[in-house]
Amino acid sequence: MPTVKAYAAKTPKAPLGPHAIERREPGPHDVALDILYAGICHSDIHQVRDEWSPGTFPMVPGHEIVGKVVKVGPSVTKFKVGDTVGVGCFVDSCRSCGSCHDGEEQYCDKGANFTYNSVEKDGKTPTQGGYSTHIVVDENYVLRVPAGIPLEAAAPLLCAGITTYSPLRTWKVKPGDKVGIVGLGGLGHMGVKLAAAMGAEVTVLSTSDNKKDDALKLGAKKFANTKDPKTFEQYAGYFDLMINTVSAQIDLNQYLNLLKRDATLVLVGVPPQPAPVHAFSVISKRRRLAGSLIGGIRETQEMLDFCGEKKIGSEVEVIPVEKVNEAYERVIKGDVKYRFVIDIKTLK
Repeated sequence: MPTVKAYAAKTPKAPLGPHAIERREPGPHDVALDILYAGICHSDIHQVRDEWSPGTFPMVPGHEIVGKVVKVGPSVTKFKVGDTVGVGCFVDSCRSCGSCHDGEEQYCDKGANFTYNSVEKDGKTPTQGGYSTHIVVDENYVLRVPAGIPLEAAAPLLCAGITTYSPLRTWKVKPGDKVGIVGLGGLGHMGVKLAAAMGAEVTVLSTSDNKKDDALKLGAKKFANTKDPKTFEQYAGYFDLMINTVSAQIDLNQYLNLLKRDATLVLVGVPPQPAPVHAFSVISKRRRLAGSLIGGIRETQEMLDFCGEKKIGSEVEVIPVEKVNEAYERVIKGDVKYRFVIDIKTLK
């Protein structure tokens, strides 16, 4: 098994630093790739700091991976050496449950094999993520990155992109629909770009007027400051769909009241505490409160192809790997426009 360079948290809450990990030799259906870029997701921070559940350490984070194929197994049919590919939030699943058969592997009944802080298909080998020089993944969980998107801007599409694309498609957003995006961060800015590209009238709802200019540049038609009580009067019963991308505690009842009859508020951010919802906030207009988790392989490829066609990438700040710990602190402070991406050649 080859040993490759990586950046890892050796113990919970420890700063990330240089580390070495082993990658398997490619099996019959495996694709080996040299990693070029790896995005930094807020969930990386939660997991290396053990804030969600007991993690497996040392932990190499990273599930927004773009690279070049350098080797394929003898039975691989979907990719060849030299292809530009991506790996997202999971690297395998049971392949036999209803969710897997429906192309919704992220909801695998037996639990998807996530790209890091999880285990491989054998049920015991820890998975390690994209803050590394090399990864080996079954071809069925590898994605083709289309031409027309800068590779550094493509990396965050593997999480931030699909996390916002999936609810837009699931709730069948069409031209002219009024879509509200709550928060303009790593997820929110992709929600704005994608919804606008689908022809929706996008409104960004944010606590900061400093985000207004960016919101409009990214494709939003309107901007509303949610610290102003008049916002919740002005937009009452206005939206066909809202996507809440923030991980901060907010009053969901206020936002539910901004929906039309039969409209939906979708949660994709994960606040630290449960949020109370009053029954009248939903039953008065038959509104729906829903959630969405990334997307399956088929839908993720669809999203990448859509972004290639529309020339959509994430807004990124590329950093060397030694700046990762600094970047984590800046993510927590909201000091990034709008996604950090690690240039993996600085690790090599």
